[in-house]
Amino acid sequence: MATETELKLELSADAVDTLLGSGLLGSPISVDSMTSIYFDTPDRQAWEGGYSLRIRTVGEAHVQTVKAAGPNRAIFARSEWETPLTDNTPVIDYTTPLRSELDIEDGTLVRQFSTLVKRHRWNVDQDGSQIEVALDMGSIVAGDREMQIRELELELKDGKPYTLFTLARRIEALVPIRFGVASKAERGYRLLREQQTAYKAEPVHLDRDLRVSASFQVIAEACFRQFRLNESIVINRPNPSALHQARVALRRLRSAFSLYKVILVDAESQRLKEELKWLAGVLGEARNIDVLIARVGNSDVKSRLLEARDSAYEQVLNALFSSRAEAFMLDLNEWLHCGEYLALVETAEIRNGPVVDFAIDILDRQRKKLKKRGKSLVEADDEHRHETRKAAKKFRYASEFLRSLFSSKQAERRYEKFIQAMEKLQDELGLLNDMVTAPTVIHNLELESHPGVESLMVAGNSEKLITAAQSSLDELMERKRFWRG
Repeated sequence: MATETELKLELSADAVDTLLGSGLLGSPISVDSMTSIYFDTPDRQAWEGGYSLRIRTVGEAHVQTVKAAGPNRAIFARSEWETPLTDNTPVIDYTTPLRSELDIEDGTLVRQFSTLVKRHRWNVDQDGSQIEVALDMGSIVAGDREMQIRELELELKDGKPYTLFTLARRIEALVPIRFGVASKAERGYRLLREQQTAYKAEPVHLDRDLRVSASFQVIAEACFRQFRLNESIVINRPNPSALHQARVALRRLRSAFSLYKVILVDAESQRLKEELKWLAGVLGEARNIDVLIARVGNSDVKSRLLEARDSAYEQVLNALFSSRAEAFMLDLNEWLHCGEYLALVETAEIRNGPVVDFAIDILDRQRKKLKKRGKSLVEADDEHRHETRKAAKKFRYASEFLRSLFSSKQAERRYEKFIQAMEKLQDELGLLNDMVTAPTVIHNLELESHPGVESLMVAGNSEKLITAAQSSLDELMERKRFWRG
């Protein structure tokens, strides 16, 4: 694997009982009760700076662990700093980055939240590889708020990374699983904040020393993380924002496949891209109804739309819980880290080449493609303008994926102006697209003859909007390229 050689899987309460009763993993080598207390400054300076600090107690032993998160994991050769303690009082010195990087000192930390966990551990031999399996059951507690923990971690101690997925598939054949993408620390800090209804895409951090294939893995993992965070909300607290962001994550991942297609020439790459299209399509049908509901003025039409949305969301949940989706998630993650695309002779030179040169080429190509598509929006038909909108979206995704490679002050100023122009163009192209697609969605819902359907149509002068979009596109093309000096 390019990064960690471990998998984090989330289980339901029933799945935990089934797994423990199955004997699949054999007898545990240990069962321990663990309490972990997480500390930070009152304004959470450590977490905001990219670190967490916990003191874990097992029996009479106390161990302080500082962990680097996010981009900090790439900055330091070490991502964890452990210190044995005599009690639950944090120790801040220059052996960890908290003092040297963030100027945090002893006495400034206060308790934030705690985790209470029973951990079962096994050592499993899977096809000659040694894998440590840890099942954590318990809760995270922050004040009067609490979150349940039921997660299974598979950590490769010695052997081949693919064996982690072999073991995961054996577990998945017994109980439903979902990939975990958030640490206990992250979930604890969430309990301290107002509950989020959706998660937008986070910044992607790429090191300039990365190989092309490794940069794709980082980008794909970021997209998958956004999807899983929103999928969990869609499953437990369905709302339009979470569904929209889950769909955005899938679209971003499909774009990443397309942007890196020169190294993704294996058959599995194409199959997985089709599966992404299928799942995004299911979410898209529900999203289309959500968009109409936001516009509706007639109460009877709204009632019909709400009924259609209930049905569409049920289809979304059926898809997310389907064996097809579960298999796809496993296939995607195994392929991402162990797939044939990482070893093909015909793509070796590009795959192992410098990411900066590759990024410049991608951005130049996407810019050229958008310029060609948007040459004459006034004379183009609706389909052509739709293709221009898709080209703009892919160009923006490419820019967001790769922007961290170009971090000079000049590049940052150019990027901000670029994004402003891009957002304006996308808003105008989006309105034009809504004008065209709304009648089709209304027809599919059999509402076109309803007397209150006018409120669902997008109001506006299409000719003026097309002219404005052309002007925005021309302005975008005049912006200096942030990826070139």
